[in-house]
Amino acid sequence: MILCYSDKCRKDAAGTAEEKRHRNRQKETSDGRQRDKKQKGKGKMEILKCEDISKIYGAGETEVRALDHVSFTVEKGEFVSIIGPSGSGKSTLLHILGGVDRPTEGKVFIDGTDIHSLNEDKLAIFRRRQIGLVYQFYNLMPVLNVDENIALPHLLDGRPLDQERLDSVVEHLGLSDRRRNLPNQLSGGQQQRVSIGRALYSHPAILLADEPTGNLDRKTGEEIVGLLKESNRKNSQTLILITHDEGLAMQADRVIGLEDGRIIRNEKVRNIV
Repeated sequence: MILCYSDKCRKDAAGTAEEKRHRNRQKETSDGRQRDKKQKGKGKMEILKCEDISKIYGAGETEVRALDHVSFTVEKGEFVSIIGPSGSGKSTLLHILGGVDRPTEGKVFIDGTDIHSLNEDKLAIFRRRQIGLVYQFYNLMPVLNVDENIALPHLLDGRPLDQERLDSVVEHLGLSDRRRNLPNQLSGGQQQRVSIGRALYSHPAILLADEPTGNLDRKTGEEIVGLLKESNRKNSQTLILITHDEGLAMQADRVIGLEDGRIIRNEKVRNIV
């Protein structure tokens, strides 16, 4: 083995070491950028995908095409409003997204599951666990109190009551002093709060609200929308809101417009935080 102690050898060795350190720094920077790209990519996960959805009623001269080849996606944590006049197909679309009705053509994927490929029993289970539905007319069980109505889908699924979660939802909705009340002992706004609680209790992948303020006065309606928005912002709850109110629709991250069963507008209003 030959040892070199000349100045030239030392300079060459130092230069080689410095070049190696420079290459390592470049590699670390490149690797870091790649990790950042991957992490950013993971941050925007597709939770809902509609592929070429059509819904046809009747046949021949009596055929009505309620939805006509509707396609769009929704990211996890996004707040999307679907707006359109009466008869535009928006409620039909929500029922298909929620697994309440089936499309004539097309597919709906929620968190990667093609929901309309499931049989009725499996679809009912998926709906209870992964889809929260809020209706204009509340759809509460008249013989059940506030707590029982909120927990009902969870209990129907055969799962034990999560008392801590129930307490949290009831408190969040401002219903702590109404827990033992039946629906007919509540105001319209309070009944809608119960409906929202029932939808949120099981941590659904997606929350669907069909004209949730349509049966309420303006002030109460604003409070209900505030609750939905708070759940979306604080808990990254994916929210799809059906409405005919342009002002309400513009509070979302994105607005999808329907007319005659077709998408005529798909506009991003604000970026997801």
